[in-house]
Amino acid sequence: MGEFDLIERFFKRPTHNAVLGVGDDCALLQPSPGTQFAISCDMLVEGRHFLSTVDPFKLGHKALAVNLSDLAACGAKPLAFTLALALPRADEAWLAPFSQGLFELADLHGCELVGGDTTQGPLNICITVFGEVPVLAGRSQALLRSGATAGDDLYVSGTLGDARLALEVFRGTVSLPAPVFEAARLRMEQPTPRVALGLALRGIATAAIDVSDGLLGDLGHILNQSVVGATVNTDIAMTLVAAYTYYTVAGGQFGTNIPAAQWRSWALAGGDDYELLFSAPVAQRAAVAAAAQASQTPVTRIGGIDAEPGLRLVDNQGQAVPSTYTSFDHFA
Repeated sequence: MGEFDLIERFFKRPTHNAVLGVGDDCALLQPSPGTQFAISCDMLVEGRHFLSTVDPFKLGHKALAVNLSDLAACGAKPLAFTLALALPRADEAWLAPFSQGLFELADLHGCELVGGDTTQGPLNICITVFGEVPVLAGRSQALLRSGATAGDDLYVSGTLGDARLALEVFRGTVSLPAPVFEAARLRMEQPTPRVALGLALRGIATAAIDVSDGLLGDLGHILNQSVVGATVNTDIAMTLVAAYTYYTVAGGQFGTNIPAAQWRSWALAGGDDYELLFSAPVAQRAAVAAAAQASQTPVTRIGGIDAEPGLRLVDNQGQAVPSTYTSFDHFA
């Protein structure tokens, strides 16, 4: 099977959002009147971003999900994407489930493949995604990292730390009951992009980012670009690890020898969560709750934005918690 046969068989589909899609030198996109394009690019490298044993269906899902998560953080509606794919060989048994996982998520969000490239080499997946956000009265409605204001509440969607917990199981540092591990592994291999929540937060959130490298590291980007500080309740964040809830609420015993500092570390610096971290004014609490309900996405208030620069970590009693957590950095 040659390169163009591969594209024709597994990746060429009719387009509806694009003027012209796969099959020419360039795709042609036409933004809707009164909108801007939102564009993001992510690369997944075998051994760095995913294990060689991962189910190709789940990998296809995740490859697009991490890009849709960026659109969600911007409050952008997905439109289209391109796929650059390096493959050791043209393996039909791998390509079929990979493309199926990719397109199932794409169809769910009305996001279509419009072009890309294929080559032979170590397995590497690079997707560029295109979305759109409205412009009202000359002002973009995109959610940015730079709008957080002192006094705002700080929220995060969904759960934290479960992907990192699954990775620790693969590394052999933690042992989990089978159902708990499978749930954590699903979060690691098939994250849910919070697109609906991002759209619902337009006009409500003052700043937003998706949590890919760890909660505190990504929060740092908001604080730097908004020139503010923040206080985070680490006890609340710790309870957002789904496995921790199993241990404390459902009576699981696997975590009895895991110290609280370890649970906090997974929640605050685990990475690979692909949840939304955002700020919003106190006066918008009801609107945030309505956005969460409308998007069927749980959100939790974990702290607030401060005028004083810097990050302060506290427990439920307001006592300071040492800040020794390091988020993921490819070149650190």
